[in-house]
Amino acid sequence: PQLSNEVTENEAVVEIVTTMGTIKAKLFPEFAPKAVENFITHSKDGYYDGTIFHRVIEDFMIQGGDPDGTGMGGESIWGKPFGVEISPELYHIRGALAMAKTNQPISIGSQFYVVQNPADMSAGLSSSTTPEKIIEAYKNGGYPSLDGGYTVFGQVIEGMDVVDKIAAVEVGQSDKPKEDIKIEKINVIQEAK
Repeated sequence: PQLSNEVTENEAVVEIVTTMGTIKAKLFPEFAPKAVENFITHSKDGYYDGTIFHRVIEDFMIQGGDPDGTGMGGESIWGKPFGVEISPELYHIRGALAMAKTNQPISIGSQFYVVQNPADMSAGLSSSTTPEKIIEAYKNGGYPSLDGGYTVFGQVIEGMDVVDKIAAVEVGQSDKPKEDIKIEKINVIQEAK
C-alpha cells in the first residue's frame, strides 16, 4: 500500500501543517490499527498543535510528536504505552511514517518520525526476505535496518520536499534543530471506512 499515492477507502489521510510547509500522508489502519487510532485521535484533539520536531538527522529521519519537545515526553491516548505492530506489508522506505519508541518493547506513546534518507539502500537486501517491489522502492531511499523493530503506520504522499527541507536544518545538541520547527496542526482529511 505504500507504493501508491492513491488513497483507498480503508486508508486515512492527514495533513501535517508545519512552519516549513505541509506534509500529506496516508495511514494504514488495517495494518497498524492502534498506531493509527492513537495518531488520529491525538491529531483531532490538538495534542500535536504547537509541538516541535525535536530530533532531526539528515539522511535518516525527522522526529516529532512530543509535547515536552525533549524526546522524553508524550503519551498514548490510552494513558499508557503500547507495543509495536509489525506488518509484512509495511517497510521503512523513504517517506514512511512510523511510531518512535525506546528500547523497551511496550513504549510507544505519541512520538512519530518520517524516514527521510534519499540514498539507495537496496544493496544487501534479499528477495527471499524482502518483496522485489520493496527492494526497488529502497533504491529511492529509506532505512531497511529499522524494519521489524518499529511500527510503520503511514506513508507521505505529498510534501517530501518539506521533509527534506526540515531534515537539512542546522541542529545543535541531541540533533535538535537550532531554530524550532513547529507542527502548527494536523488535519484529518479522511478517515478509513
